[in-house]
Amino acid sequence: MNRAKSAALFEQALKYIPGGVNSPVRAFRAVGGHPFFAQKALRSRIWDVDGNEYIDYVCTWGPAILGHAHPKIVAAVKAAAETGTSFGVPNPLEVKLAELICAAMPSIQKVRMCNSGTEACMSAIRLARAFTRRDKIIKFDGCYHGHADSLLVRAGSGALTFGCPDSAGVPQDFAKNTIVLPFNDTQAVEQAFAANKDQIAAVILEPVPGNAGVYLPKPGYLEFLRRITEANGALLIFDEVMTGFRLGPGGAQERFGVKPDLTCLGKIIGGGLPVGAFGGRADIMDMLAPLGPVYQAGTLSGNPLAMAAGIAALEELGVGSKAQPVCAPECLGAAARDPYARLEQLGAQLESGIKQAAQTAGVPVTFNRCGSMFCIYFTEQPVWNLADAMTSDRDQFRKFFHGMLEAGVYLAPSQFEANFISTAHTETDIEATIRAAVQVMKTI
Repeated sequence: MNRAKSAALFEQALKYIPGGVNSPVRAFRAVGGHPFFAQKALRSRIWDVDGNEYIDYVCTWGPAILGHAHPKIVAAVKAAAETGTSFGVPNPLEVKLAELICAAMPSIQKVRMCNSGTEACMSAIRLARAFTRRDKIIKFDGCYHGHADSLLVRAGSGALTFGCPDSAGVPQDFAKNTIVLPFNDTQAVEQAFAANKDQIAAVILEPVPGNAGVYLPKPGYLEFLRRITEANGALLIFDEVMTGFRLGPGGAQERFGVKPDLTCLGKIIGGGLPVGAFGGRADIMDMLAPLGPVYQAGTLSGNPLAMAAGIAALEELGVGSKAQPVCAPECLGAAARDPYARLEQLGAQLESGIKQAAQTAGVPVTFNRCGSMFCIYFTEQPVWNLADAMTSDRDQFRKFFHGMLEAGVYLAPSQFEANFISTAHTETDIEATIRAAVQVMKTI
């Protein structure tokens, strides 16, 4: 494919934007080459400035669960913009979206809107520390909760050591109260609580980690975290920025039947516009200003454009009372009436086809999927945590990524990122993706 215009734009961007991008993974550093620049996106497709067309499995990193430029979301944003793009005072749309969220996720009795997933997680941690009057938190290797200082932390030299800063500019003192443990390791969590008795404010995790690829909680693991936090007076925080309203109308907590104390949201609840939210038990949330002593604020929080887009997205997914069936035109049966059944169906079709392509080519692959989230690891061992993910052959992934891109299939440009399916994807899209994978697998 010719990407001359994208190459020229990237050279220009490098002069004015650090690394030429406004979020690091977009630079294609993990796979080599330079990024393409998008001209437009519609349904399951994205076009670059050179006119190349791709089947898109990045889906703007998750929010585009209905596909790109969904007409109801576009109409909702236009209607909201005509009345004003920002008010600085409360508006009815933020109340409506809050009601939808609370109705869909019983663990959320009250919710506060903000502007990003980073802000949501940062605020939830502050709230947990204030509520418990403790300072330390547990997070897990491979789980990303935004770029707040205390959360940009990697594991220390052992399971019981405190984390080390994972970015320049983060003082050691900011990381000293963060304990980083391997995901899916119950013994490490038990040891951490025993070694830090009455000091741990909260455990925060992505219930299905999607920032080191995708791996799932082992059976019983989330239930174990619920029990041990309750037994030790700590809060359980689910970062559902990625999984919220993607793995089901009630998110991962509904899918796995585990109720956290606090939940962080983003992505889908903004319909593709910048958004974040955090919510949970009323007694915890009421500690926020202006009711309580925990300060959190934002000029654009509850922005009417994001609220309108989010309401349209959730109602179209079946979360609201005005929901309509969502699917591609050719879908039939139960999947035609249930967007989540549709996503499961497409995900299973893709998983089966990719596995078969890898087996035929003799390429070791572990395909991890939860609903419409998936990751293709080039390793023969199961992937349950970051250490397992690191066994993947990144050179094979690089070759696979570029081969698929040349075939018109856009996957996440890093071995350690999630991919997504939307309700706008069709069986034809999936079949074309599998055919491309069959050919590319033969070359890597």
